[in-house]
Amino acid sequence: MKKHNFNAGPSILPDVVLENAAKAILNFDGSGLSLLSISHRTPEFEAVLNSARNLFRELLNIPDNYQIFFVGGGASTQFFHMPANFLGKKAGYVNTGVWTKKAIKEAKLFGEVEVVASSEDKNFSYIPKGFDIPTDIDYLYICTNNTIYGTEYKNDIDSPVPLIADMSSDILSRPVDVSKYAVIYGGAQKNLAPAGVSFVIVRDDMLQKVVRTLPAMVNVNTHVDNGSMYNTPPVFPIYVMNETLKWLKSIGGVDEIYRRNVEKAGLLYDAIDRSKIFRGTVAKEDRSLMNICFVMEEGYEELAPAFMEFAKSKGMVGIKGHRLVGGFRASCYNALPLESVQALVACMEEFEAANVK
Repeated sequence: MKKHNFNAGPSILPDVVLENAAKAILNFDGSGLSLLSISHRTPEFEAVLNSARNLFRELLNIPDNYQIFFVGGGASTQFFHMPANFLGKKAGYVNTGVWTKKAIKEAKLFGEVEVVASSEDKNFSYIPKGFDIPTDIDYLYICTNNTIYGTEYKNDIDSPVPLIADMSSDILSRPVDVSKYAVIYGGAQKNLAPAGVSFVIVRDDMLQKVVRTLPAMVNVNTHVDNGSMYNTPPVFPIYVMNETLKWLKSIGGVDEIYRRNVEKAGLLYDAIDRSKIFRGTVAKEDRSLMNICFVMEEGYEELAPAFMEFAKSKGMVGIKGHRLVGGFRASCYNALPLESVQALVACMEEFEAANVK
């Protein structure tokens, strides 16, 4: 039976990327050595690192006055790296769910945090809009896509202060005006690579705004100055990232993947909206393209376990909602084919036909 991978992360990767990675594990670049045991200082791996950096810049149209580096760890590491570097007195955070709440907690170790807007009043089912951004803060912080609740920013914010964004789960899924951000970062395990590496895109002027003396590994300048090679980088995830970026370029880049993502999400949201037994959980204008959340309609709640088992029997993997919210979640990351969404919709319709009252 064909499996359809809707896992929220680590997530599905393109088949060609998996095939190339498997070959490289056995014999990297004809060296006779495994990718897992080569020196990161070899010219061959430095070429991979440079390629990943250059493809990032090309695919996201990153201006020349931004630096790109890769560092071990995930977004949770950057939760404290960002305030450690840039929070001198006070920072503003937009609270849209679990990940921003965790980032707020870390930031409070370094200075004052002002929550300038929040969607907690409606269980994080929307993206706050129209709020005032204080001008006396060191930076404004957002998470652009919220994997647990299924909300996503649709537009880049115009901010009078430096804007820092966690884009772990929607990076390279849609066009972004990088020039509106001071820092963009994220873990790679959604749209890019296995867990273990993070990307950081930082504007040059921010490198002069590090507010305190820091351990070398925490200071952003360390990684910029050393080209992501201050210590041994996560070789395997960076290799897979580069292969994923090559795949993305080969299919037409961000514009094409955005078209595909809109098509996939539209197909599934339309099925949810016309259903009599399923319903969405997010304000329609803020629905995520990446993480599509839904629950059983009122009066059908008792069918949730049966639908989960039915979906599994049809090859659906990873559609259980996050433990904090329950329900169902279909993560439709870049590499998920349209056919998988079509299969899920067919599965939902078949279950509904057999169970609608």
